[in-house]
Amino acid sequence: MESQKEQQSPSLEDCLKLLKGERDEQRLAGLLLVTKFCKGDDHASIRRVYDAVGPRFLDRLLRTGMGTGPNEKNNNNRDAYLQLSVTVLATFCRVQEIAFSQDMISKIPAIVEIMSKESVSPVLEECYELLYLISSANQEGVTAFFESEGMRVLASHVSILEDGSHLVELYIKLVQLLLSKVSLEFIVDTYLIEMSSIAAALSRQFAILHNALKFDVLHLLSAIFSSQYSETLKKTLCQMPENKWSGYLLLGIVAVLQNRVAPVEKLHALILSEWAISIIGERWLINRVKLPDLQEQVSPDRCLLLVLESSRVEIAVLLNDIAYLKYEASKITSSTIESIFSKQQHLSIAFSLIEKIVRLISTIVEEEGNLIDDDTFVKVVNGLNETSDVVLCYLQDAKDHGQRKGDDLLASVRVIGSYLAESPMAGKDKVTGLLDYMLSVEGEDETSPFSSVLFLMPLLCQITMNSEGCNIIVSSGSYKAILEFLVKMVTQNAHAAEESSSIFLTCDTVLNLLIKRVELQLLLDVSLSINLLKALTYWTEKDHNHSVVMMASSICALILDYTSEEALMSSGLDKYTRDQLYSLIAKSLSSPRQDATNDDESDLDLYEIIASGYSRWASRFPGMKRMVDGGQTF
Repeated sequence: MESQKEQQSPSLEDCLKLLKGERDEQRLAGLLLVTKFCKGDDHASIRRVYDAVGPRFLDRLLRTGMGTGPNEKNNNNRDAYLQLSVTVLATFCRVQEIAFSQDMISKIPAIVEIMSKESVSPVLEECYELLYLISSANQEGVTAFFESEGMRVLASHVSILEDGSHLVELYIKLVQLLLSKVSLEFIVDTYLIEMSSIAAALSRQFAILHNALKFDVLHLLSAIFSSQYSETLKKTLCQMPENKWSGYLLLGIVAVLQNRVAPVEKLHALILSEWAISIIGERWLINRVKLPDLQEQVSPDRCLLLVLESSRVEIAVLLNDIAYLKYEASKITSSTIESIFSKQQHLSIAFSLIEKIVRLISTIVEEEGNLIDDDTFVKVVNGLNETSDVVLCYLQDAKDHGQRKGDDLLASVRVIGSYLAESPMAGKDKVTGLLDYMLSVEGEDETSPFSSVLFLMPLLCQITMNSEGCNIIVSSGSYKAILEFLVKMVTQNAHAAEESSSIFLTCDTVLNLLIKRVELQLLLDVSLSINLLKALTYWTEKDHNHSVVMMASSICALILDYTSEEALMSSGLDKYTRDQLYSLIAKSLSSPRQDATNDDESDLDLYEIIASGYSRWASRFPGMKRMVDGGQTF
């Protein structure tokens, strides 16, 4: 060992003497020996060499290699000088304090310029490594990179990335570093087109890589696409001439989900899946991917089944973990709260994917097409049924522990409402026992139940179409929550066009119940009846659409079966609302006579409800009778 050191020491010392020489030829000779004696982890030797050569000579050598030095016209060795310069600089920057220096940061504009002119070559790889080392050591390096328009150079290189090359690895590492140092908001706002090209290129690498680097790309894409600033990126990607990136994403996701990988990797794959569907739609799950540049293909239903199964497992594990932390843990600490919050965020991704799969299956059923085969359809339905059962058990556990407030509970209600609206008989017994509870669930920011009722309304409308479903709602007392929700919905959103479908869906549900009121022995509280009448007349004041008038009038007509003019006035109905109510009924009764050709079948059914109701209770509302008989309205 000592003899080896004695042999090496003079050689290194000779190198240092050459580097300190007065003539450039001596220094060049010394630099040629640098890589021989300066190993990557020998920081002490690298530091001695750097101090010996000095930054001024390094700068002159770099400019000579770029062709901007004083003797560039007579220099036939520019390429060699450039290669030597960049290689030596990359070697020096392996020492963090050298990479941190202003001398190295000042060279970034020149390095970016070199990259803009180089194609695939050893020089380009050294440039990427150099940028990475300087930028990771000093934030000023990142700033210099962006000021030098480095992002435009990165975007221009996506077409020259050779599959499996070391350059690809360096490229990915640099993009990772930049996104960790600079907000995505700034990058997307300033370099939207460039970032879109980079994201598309990364998608391809995600599909073709089969080593640890695949997961680096997965995490990178997950961070980009799950950001709140990715909305504009979505639009740009969709406008790309060749929309191959979505196919690459699918292949990469399938590869991750079908292999034994850590749960966190599958979670990132689900995040990408949710993002892809949000852009392209649910049919992305069953896309037949055909990419000429890749031999690897997957069956059309493979992604659908993998995403469903992975989401199902994720939901089961997360709900179990959250339930333990909330109800079984010995004490609640700040770390427990953080863990619950993190798991709830992950849960929202899996829930969103289940809802999207439900929509896909609903579309397939409606179209009566052959987008998936019968065997796949059965597997999907079974998987959804299992997931629904797990979520209902979680809600039952929450009910048993007296918990009604929480975003995780609200999200659970939402996914149950989404699925059971399409398959009302799934988990029928559990749903019956939990319906009243689910309607009472509140989100963290809610002061009273609202969103839970909204999420369940499609299911409620479905089950109230028959007497059995109506009996379930009335016997559980859930009808009160529905009626109170209608009051809130109309009062808060009467003028919001985007909420009109939800309002009409709720009205249909209420009509289903009131039409069967005698059979159900449904009784209405006087105060609730008055609130409904006020809300419905308010709705028609804000929206004069004929369908709104007829729907509101038909519900009012059924409510009036319970009472009389005298009872309403003595219970607190104000004169203004009374007059508006009478005017509404009178207007709706005259509607078919005035414009019968424009009434569709639904409106005619509503007219029959109003006319039939009027014939039953007109004698109890003399003021309204006078108005109708006289053809008056306010």
